[in-house]
Amino acid sequence: MLFTKESERVAILANRTHSDRNITLVGKSMPYNSPIRLSRGMKMVTGDFWVLLAMLLYFIVVVLIGFVYAKKSNASSEAYFLGGRGLGPWLTALSAEASDMSGWLLMGLPGVAYFTGASDAMWTAIGLAIGTYLNWKFVAKRLRKYSEVANNSITVPDFFSNRFHNNKHVLMTIAAIITLVFFSIYTGSCFVTCGKLFSTLFGLDYATMMVLGAIIVFLYTFVGGYLSVCTTDLIQGTLMFFALATVFIGSVAQAGGVENTVAFLQDIPGYLSGTQIATPILDAAGNQVVENGAPLFGAAGEYGFITIVSGLAWGLGYFGMPQVLVRFMSVRHSDEIKKSRIIAMIWLVVSLSSAVCIGLIGRAVIPTEFLTQSAAENVFVVLSRMILPSFACGLVVSGIFAAAMSSSSSYLLISGSAVATNIFKGLIKRDATDRQVMIVARFTLAAVLLFGIIIAMDSNSSIFNVVSYAWAGFGASFGPLVLFSLYWKRTTLQGGIAGMLVGAASVFAWHNLVKPLGGWFGVYELLPAFVFACIAIVVVSLLTKKPSEEIEKEFDTYMDLDV
Repeated sequence: MLFTKESERVAILANRTHSDRNITLVGKSMPYNSPIRLSRGMKMVTGDFWVLLAMLLYFIVVVLIGFVYAKKSNASSEAYFLGGRGLGPWLTALSAEASDMSGWLLMGLPGVAYFTGASDAMWTAIGLAIGTYLNWKFVAKRLRKYSEVANNSITVPDFFSNRFHNNKHVLMTIAAIITLVFFSIYTGSCFVTCGKLFSTLFGLDYATMMVLGAIIVFLYTFVGGYLSVCTTDLIQGTLMFFALATVFIGSVAQAGGVENTVAFLQDIPGYLSGTQIATPILDAAGNQVVENGAPLFGAAGEYGFITIVSGLAWGLGYFGMPQVLVRFMSVRHSDEIKKSRIIAMIWLVVSLSSAVCIGLIGRAVIPTEFLTQSAAENVFVVLSRMILPSFACGLVVSGIFAAAMSSSSSYLLISGSAVATNIFKGLIKRDATDRQVMIVARFTLAAVLLFGIIIAMDSNSSIFNVVSYAWAGFGASFGPLVLFSLYWKRTTLQGGIAGMLVGAASVFAWHNLVKPLGGWFGVYELLPAFVFACIAIVVVSLLTKKPSEEIEKEFDTYMDLDV
């Protein structure tokens, strides 16, 4: 993706002499009348009682939900990890999207749009929207039915193992390990969101606030299990939706209207283009240069075919996202999938569009506030504080924390289920009781929590970049196998193992060894890794013995099941 070329642009721009720069000055005539003027590098600090009260009330509500569902969730491991397959269409849709989007929707994506313009953020959003639709359309209903046929599978690794009747649980174990690795990284990105949010809003210590946010997430996930996670996701998804819409509308007004905003941003070379990208002029330290109160930009960079493909390739990741797939498995009845899909798509399109626009408009409202992409991920927070009354700001900003909470809670829960159900009960102690499984799951939650905190300790981490890596890992490891498991009867156990290992290995290899070569090799690692995994599944499946008659019969009849 183009993000990989950022280091190249930084190096080039940092080494240019002043006379060599093709500079366009922006921001001399601000098309807005901001009530809050922020100086460069200044933190947004408030001790406002109403902001704190709104956020405190929100935290109390989500923790209480965990305790409300504690008794029901602890009835069995299926109830704890899958909610007893009793989720309605609204709960399924908003839980799936809220858990998937995470803090990067409100911080990472607007940050990319703010710093380099529309192209990166826009093509990524389009790819995600297409991928979401295809996943709901072609995977959701089939997975709901097949997961129940496949020995009532309650996790994605469970489904893989049961789909191929792998009694030795080799496939399940590999899937569980991959889940644990990439979700630990994912969880870290959510905790980065928490830390940046509170340090930006209140001027408090990043590390302290990051750890506090992590503990809150851990508490209601630990106690309430899947039902509490999904119910809070419903609340959080609704809050995220209205937060994005409100700040988007308010920021347009703050910038002086649509026409003034567009005219202002068009003066930045390539900023609103889909085939070019804005190029901030950076100093040796990697910060954007500001002269006379205006940020400096060089000539627009080309955003070619390969980078557009990279953005669209994000959509492939959806086929392998455990936090989304498990929602498909838990819906009350497969007939409700269509309604869930409609709800999910409306939510997603509005949310993604608003997030991208907030980042763009933020450049017009506060053009010099954020001098790096990492810092720019706070634009939603700052705009919220500028635009909204204190209590409303507290509720809206809670939407950011909501996004991080909804995702990290899902990551923690799925990681716990992967270790407890797939490794502990699947390999170590096959006669383990539900109580023992849940104890192991909760210890796993604590371990992933600590690892995520370690990852998140770097306050300069880019939420977007951390997410992109984990997204590629899941998409390439699980996505091809999910599709082949549901649509190709000839897929074998050996083919599934090969595809999963090739997908995971290709992400690591392409990202670290091939991608730095640039050119066509600079494509987002998810795309080549996904293709390599598909090839591995097909080749190895054809070279190995075809599945048993029992497996083929299950495949031929699973869509007939009325569940």
